[in-house]
Amino acid sequence: MPKIFEYFGFYFFFYSNEHEPIHVHVVRGDNQLVYEIIIENGNFVSLARRNVKGYLPLSPSDAKVAEQFVRVYALEIVQKWIDYFVMKKPVHCTQVKTRL
Repeated sequence: MPKIFEYFGFYFFFYSNEHEPIHVHVVRGDNQLVYEIIIENGNFVSLARRNVKGYLPLSPSDAKVAEQFVRVYALEIVQKWIDYFVMKKPVHCTQVKTRL
């Protein structure tokens, strides 16, 4: 389960046995959401948010922060997805210490 980003108590990660579409799990405390990243012709198009079975979703304010983060870092998340799942390369966690 590679953790790819940490951001002020939010953890962004992939499960090791993921599937398409490209998506990232976001956890804060015991709550979790998934953001699917829609890319067309190499460009970010949109996000789709969904709940994770067995977990309470992030609070509305936390979901807003997480979504903003995923929008800003979408292309880096996609690159880490490609590196890990396609290229079979290790990915490292990036700690983001400045607020968006």
